[in-house]
Amino acid sequence: MMRNRRPLNPEHAQSHLPMGGLIRSRIRRLFIILGCLLVAQVLIIWAAEPLSLLEAIWLTMTTLVTVGYGDYAPETVIGRLSTIVLMFLTAITLLTLIVSDYIEFRFYRRERILTGRWIYKMNEHIVIINTPRSGGEQYFMRFASQIRSVPEYHTVPIIILTRQFPGGLPVELADSGVVHFHGTGNDPEALKAVHAGSARHIIVLAADETDPFSDSLTFDIAHRLTESNLAGRTTVECVSDHNRDRFKALGVRTIIRPVRTYPEIMVRAVVAPGSEKVLEDMFNYERDHPHRYDLELDDLSWADIVSALVRHGIGTALAYIDHDNEVVCHPPTNEEVEGKGLIVLVSSTDTPAVAVVEEALDRYREFLKQWKELQDDSKAKNSTINSEKQDD
Repeated sequence: MMRNRRPLNPEHAQSHLPMGGLIRSRIRRLFIILGCLLVAQVLIIWAAEPLSLLEAIWLTMTTLVTVGYGDYAPETVIGRLSTIVLMFLTAITLLTLIVSDYIEFRFYRRERILTGRWIYKMNEHIVIINTPRSGGEQYFMRFASQIRSVPEYHTVPIIILTRQFPGGLPVELADSGVVHFHGTGNDPEALKAVHAGSARHIIVLAADETDPFSDSLTFDIAHRLTESNLAGRTTVECVSDHNRDRFKALGVRTIIRPVRTYPEIMVRAVVAPGSEKVLEDMFNYERDHPHRYDLELDDLSWADIVSALVRHGIGTALAYIDHDNEVVCHPPTNEEVEGKGLIVLVSSTDTPAVAVVEEALDRYREFLKQWKELQDDSKAKNSTINSEKQDD
């Protein structure tokens, strides 16, 4: 059996007190004592030695850091005794203790950061509560990269409140600027430690994206956030659609389904609330879904195609397929589109056939032709009227 070792410092035996605060407090006390000793030594040297105030300060500081240039030295008995007592025996010892405590604090801080127990000073940050049951590292890395690509979120801090990663975040995740705190969302002290009250957004992930019972834990966390008037900043994952009304009753800002392979949906829910509804519907065949239509496109602009489909109640054009089989999203609106297919968001219960889409485009071509003829006739009439006026 190993014998009990004597603690290096008294605070090591006081585990109920915050170590970091004790070390910082002791360093401050040592600095105050050291400062008093330096002032006393400067005044003694200035009074006892034939030196100016600046030269007394210079001699005191070079003695403290043990440089010893030799350009000045105490010559009187009082000056030499004060240097021995105040500087060599006391001040240099205090400086050594300060350096030692600073190094100890740095090791302490590093250990607390690695184990997720360091409390950061954060404001306007993103708090993510819970970790995906599998693939958490990849999920957080993709979330961080996607959220940082949004200009106004380029430098936003991200902290994860979780009991995962007890030995520290993976290197790749830590390098992305994400930090964590070891705790749970239903612990008020943990929420306080991650500064949930000053967070810009709070995200509550489902503990198990396949188990509806995890909604109970999510609800408990959301309820605690509601009690602190933070529901309006909260986005939660809800496994069972039947539980959505419960979260709405709490005033939660956004409720989405867990989609682990697409953290981009969560990013959209955070930066553009409401857009996640559109993205969720794309993964749900019961209402609307993207549908591909193979047809030739060669004489209409993208604005014309979008207008034609909307005017005939077919759906919303999302992209087109060019002749190189590339899917082109957000093409220039007024340039003619040349391709061999369309991706359209259509109703799942009544999906139009490709013939209906072709007919809608043909009708719009006829409409554009008639509109152009009317414009030409109007220009001709205006030209005739102007020429008659000039003749008169």
